[in-house]
Amino acid sequence: MSHGIVIIGSGFAARQLVKNLRKQDSQVAITVIAADSIDEYSKPDLSHVISLRQRADEMTRQSAGEFAEQYNVRLFPYTWIKEIDANARVVKSTDNQWSYDRLVLATGASAFIPPVAGRELMLTLNSQLEYRACESQLFDARRVLIVGGGLIGSELAMDFTRAGKSVTLVDNAASILASLMPPEVSSRLQHRLTDMGVHLLLKSQLQSLEQTANGIRANFDRDRYVDVDAVISATGLRPETALARSAGVEVNRGIVVDSTLKSSNPHIYALGDCAEIDGQLLPFLQPIQISAMTLAKNLLGGNAPLKLPAMLVKVKTPELPLHLAGDTRRGDLNWQIITEAQGMVAKGVDAEGQLRAFVVSEDKMKEAFALLKALSA
Repeated sequence: MSHGIVIIGSGFAARQLVKNLRKQDSQVAITVIAADSIDEYSKPDLSHVISLRQRADEMTRQSAGEFAEQYNVRLFPYTWIKEIDANARVVKSTDNQWSYDRLVLATGASAFIPPVAGRELMLTLNSQLEYRACESQLFDARRVLIVGGGLIGSELAMDFTRAGKSVTLVDNAASILASLMPPEVSSRLQHRLTDMGVHLLLKSQLQSLEQTANGIRANFDRDRYVDVDAVISATGLRPETALARSAGVEVNRGIVVDSTLKSSNPHIYALGDCAEIDGQLLPFLQPIQISAMTLAKNLLGGNAPLKLPAMLVKVKTPELPLHLAGDTRRGDLNWQIITEAQGMVAKGVDAEGQLRAFVVSEDKMKEAFALLKALSA
């Protein structure tokens, strides 16, 4: 008897997979199980909700019921999976169980919260559910501390500032976006944030948070502190791997998969923020879209390897948007930076003069596609 495909998770990766499966096979049984509502929303939009004054419920694009009907899928929302019996090929919740032929783990990643005293006072904005839980506090907050100056932290700092709030951004690195690019490349955005009024505390360590009569006091190294109304952790994501680990599947930073997106168990696959492909975590929309197309073919009997082209990553900071691609993290690149009023073009070249990475901003972003071609050459 065929049990079809069971998908755990309901985010962008899971939905892309369902849509690709249905393009190729209208009949295969698909079951989606998730801890949330399984309503569709755009996760990148969380970087803009405060300035747009958008409530969590207004983010919903398609209800779970409409999704189930459109794609002929069995949905089990608000369902926590307790166990995967990999030998019997059964997934179990507290009061139900599902047999599968092929299982896809699309469990995503959770926001990392730094282990400081008072960490329970930190909010996270990693899902519609998390936003719904704290939207009133964020709308009412006049003073906001954002912990982490990476991609999400920089986007949120700009958004909250555009909403008229007083924003402090803290990071222990010496520049923003430090894990993505060198300071000479990120400095244009850093200056723009400062010009907008963001208070940057770089090379600084958050040590504790405490509730006071005046809100929340954030204490830093060198006897400094700031009083705020809300604290948001934007210090990165941790792939959700507990279920995979309990099923005996190989886990490193994420769920380890091969080029066909198969895990160490031949009947279990992983997709999206939880998957580790070639030692890399790729929590961006384009690699997830391409991975979902490849995995759909393989779940239906194919054996195609995932081929990822050079891809753009977009920094959604509307007052100074950036696109980047290539190995921008490499420490041995020589950066050639041209800055004009209309924007910046930064090219990272190796010792042989080969283009290995680039970052473009504002009106110069139209040059990104030609640069992408040069990267791929």
